[in-house]
Amino acid sequence: NMKAVILGTTGYTGMILLRLLADHPDVEEIIPVSSSRMGQPAASVDPGIGKAIEKKLNLCNGNLVTLEDAAAMNPDVVFAGLPHLESANICKPFFGKSVVIDLSADFRIKNHELFARAYGQEPPRPDLLPDSVYGLCEVYADDIKKADIIANPGCYPTCTLLPIIPLAKAGLLKGKIVANALSGISGSGRKAKVQSLFCERTENCCAYLPGQTHRHFTEILSQIDNFDSSLDLFFTPHLVPLKRGMEVTTVIELKKKVTEAEVAQIYADFYGSRPFVNLVPGTLPESKNVWGSNRCDISYQIQGNTIMLFSVIDNLVKGASGQAVQNMNIRFGFKETAGLSLYGEL
Repeated sequence: NMKAVILGTTGYTGMILLRLLADHPDVEEIIPVSSSRMGQPAASVDPGIGKAIEKKLNLCNGNLVTLEDAAAMNPDVVFAGLPHLESANICKPFFGKSVVIDLSADFRIKNHELFARAYGQEPPRPDLLPDSVYGLCEVYADDIKKADIIANPGCYPTCTLLPIIPLAKAGLLKGKIVANALSGISGSGRKAKVQSLFCERTENCCAYLPGQTHRHFTEILSQIDNFDSSLDLFFTPHLVPLKRGMEVTTVIELKKKVTEAEVAQIYADFYGSRPFVNLVPGTLPESKNVWGSNRCDISYQIQGNTIMLFSVIDNLVKGASGQAVQNMNIRFGFKETAGLSLYGEL
């Protein structure tokens, strides 16, 4: 009787998790938590889900419940879709009792100084950092299988790291990584902000926090360092008028001459038959092709001594809730694709 708690049910992360877990064959009970709307019907969070989820809301009588109520139900897994710097403390009742998959940044960066540089303070639970695992599924699956605290990566790091890591591990790259990322508006969360208004974002595009100033810069570089600590990074995100979706174009100098066939073999050796990494050489991947799916499509081109990498994800799925469910599947030994889509929506 697999029981899953969702913390932060009313945000985009929680809403997508409701939909994914409603279809998950191994999750029998969903326990949705909301501090502001407890007692209200869970279906009111997302009317689009209809009655499909009701059969999995028996323990909470179909309603949103409090944190204390959820902890008393002894869940197997907790998905924490909560704000950075608050999530680790709110999850306190579950540590040591449930597997916690944290979608905030609280456990993503183990170096205290680097964490403070990105988030302005020490990690909120430094005592638990050594026990946490970075949940980039295709890279750290063996560690995820044994972890009780899984730090679900950010959307920008997921889309940026998946094409880079196999090449960094192979020792092909040198110097400076220049990554330019385009993200849909949902990446900034489900909250009222002037800069997210339709009239502000439509027919508009801009860079923000460029180079080495975005907080995800630290998360990305700390992961690249695990495979090649000689590389530097310049990462610039851009906000584009999409509801959801993300594309990253990365340019890196090659350390030695290599053919596209050799690059293809490096990716094949690293990712094998992993279901959610889709290599599409010879094309330029588009965000619409992965909308609603948990896939990351990756392509590459070599021009002289430079390699260009192109990757796309749905920032709400592979970039957040979908990867969290994938982490659960790996941790509990379920089929890795359970409850997740390999196909984009039209």
